[in-house]
Order: sequence, then structure tokens, then C-alpha cells
Amino acid sequence: MAKNTKSITKRQHAVIEDLFAGQIDEQEVLARHKVDRRLYDKWLADEKFTEEFERRLKSAYRQSEMIIARYATFAAAKLVQLTESQNQETARKACLDIINCLRPNPEPRPDEQPEDEQTPDLPPELASRLLAALAESKPSANIGAIEPARLI
Repeated sequence: MAKNTKSITKRQHAVIEDLFAGQIDEQEVLARHKVDRRLYDKWLADEKFTEEFERRLKSAYRQSEMIIARYATFAAAKLVQLTESQNQETARKACLDIINCLRPNPEPRPDEQPEDEQTPDLPPELASRLLAALAESKPSANIGAIEPARLI
């Protein structure tokens, strides 16, 4: 494909703006701007259009990550508080969520080879609470999926 040296049109820019405004879905945006599917597909094949689209997409993800990072400390503190809940199911779920958060990598997909990695050490008091809550809870599908080595 030949490199397109001109920038995107005002119409293309307006479509991208509406796509990221989040008020309406893709099909409605295209209808609003009178862009048929074939033209939109052609735009998606255009290097300059896709560069602008990808730039906006990365910006949206970066903004989302900043919001999550801003509240991560609060969420973690709240989760630890929930391990002491009088409701055993709430405490058990909070414990499982903490265990899942402490995993160094997400669970490998079936087509990936798992790596032998150790879970970081938990403070003894938190580990005791987690294990006690798990021991008192009813068996469930989630508990069977946890490797015993991960709990130590």
C-alpha cells in the first residue's frame, strides 16, 4: 500500500470524535455522518485514518489506566477490610480476590506454557486470615481451581 501523505479529512475526524465520545455505537455514528460500511472499511485501510484512530484508542486506554491507578490504593484497602466481614461469603470472596491480585502473571491460556514462578510472600497475619476464611467457606468451583502451592 502506498503511503498517504495527507492528513485525515474533517469528516473522518468528526467520525473518530463521535466514536470516542461514547454516546452512540459505531453504526449510529456512521449513519449520523452518512458514511456507508464500504467507505468506512476503506478508511480503516487508510494509514493516516488508522494512525489517528490508534492514537485516540491509546489515549482512551491511558486515561482509563490513570483513573484505575488513582483509586487502586483505596480499592486495595477496602478489599483487605472485607476479609474481616461478618458475612463469610464476602470475606471468602475478598480473600480470593487478594490472592488473585498477588499472582505475578495472569493465568496462562491453554495454548501457552505456564512458567514456574513463586507467589510473593504475604504478611503472616494476612495469610492466616486468608487461609482461615478459605477453610471456613463452603467448597466452590473457584476453590478447586486454586493451586495449593499458591496459598502458601
